[in-house]
Amino acid sequence: MKKTYEIYVDCANCAQKMEDTANKVEGVAKATVSFMTQKMKVEFAEGADAPAVMEEVLKACQKVEPDCEIKL
Repeated sequence: MKKTYEIYVDCANCAQKMEDTANKVEGVAKATVSFMTQKMKVEFAEGADAPAVMEEVLKACQKVEPDCEIKL
């Protein structure tokens, strides 16, 4: 399953940090973050609980970039 989320991030470097971090979260098959469009596209691993995975993605991203937001 693939979903797109609106995000807020203030620089391209921060967006890259969010992408790298999201890709390390269990349940994420692939995540891409676009600074230009302020969107995060997430492909979930088969059988993953998308809302629970995204809560973990948000927590992980806020550790590396405290000002980031993901509209769940």
